[in-house]
Amino acid sequence: MANVLKIFLPLVLLVVYLSVFFVDEREHAILFKFGEIVNADYEPGLHWKLPYPFNEVKKFDNRILTIDTRPGSFATVEQKYLIVDSYVKWRIEDVATYYQTTSGNENTAGALLYEVINNGLRAEFGKRTIQEVVAGERTDIMRLMTDRASEKADTLGIKVVDVRIKKIELPSEVSSSVYNRMRTGRELVARDWRSKGEEASERIRADADRQSTVILAEAYRDSEIARGDGDAKATATYADAFGKDREFYKFYRSLNAYTGNFSDNEDIILLEPDSEYFKYFKNPNAK
Repeated sequence: MANVLKIFLPLVLLVVYLSVFFVDEREHAILFKFGEIVNADYEPGLHWKLPYPFNEVKKFDNRILTIDTRPGSFATVEQKYLIVDSYVKWRIEDVATYYQTTSGNENTAGALLYEVINNGLRAEFGKRTIQEVVAGERTDIMRLMTDRASEKADTLGIKVVDVRIKKIELPSEVSSSVYNRMRTGRELVARDWRSKGEEASERIRADADRQSTVILAEAYRDSEIARGDGDAKATATYADAFGKDREFYKFYRSLNAYTGNFSDNEDIILLEPDSEYFKYFKNPNAK
């Protein structure tokens, strides 16, 4: 009995091992019988099957996968080519259909999806200008591509989660000419603004000069009027004072002349001794 157990127990364990398979929650599983699909609806956990070659199990990732191929070239409505880099987020929805249409090959699934997406991008870019594609309608294009890819994906047992455009660039052979045209356009706009600014500055400067001339002329006029009024009042005051006491006025003027002429010891005045200039030196009471 012991020998029998030693022979058959390992065999039984091997049969049990070959008859059990485990499905992870991150996986889909398909059970085949002589190459034909028997079951493709397995919940996560432990399951039974017949040993190979009667049954065979193949597993596929049920997480969100990414297809990121090389950038493609698409023409806009102006026949300007753009280099577009995009990617697709997808997951297996119906594993049996997925296997039947793609043989379980992710590259095959990706090629089929990208064929639909590239055709859609080519059609949508052909309806739009560069400015609309780059600045205004990229979100609409991605939404349309997601819807279009989803229609194709249903026939492959795939669910398209998202289609995204990562980058849009001009081809290297035309980017320099486009940038030069853009630079020329900006320079024309800049020159126009500069000429308008110079025109406005000249207008402002001319108006300021005119206002300055007017203000200075009015100020000079007012100062001359004020000076004339002052001189008139001073003349009237002098005339009134001179009329009241002529002799005192002459005396006062002579004192001012003496003070101004003899302020320096080196001053020399050549006059005749009987000059009218010295009459108050000789006689302070002179009349």
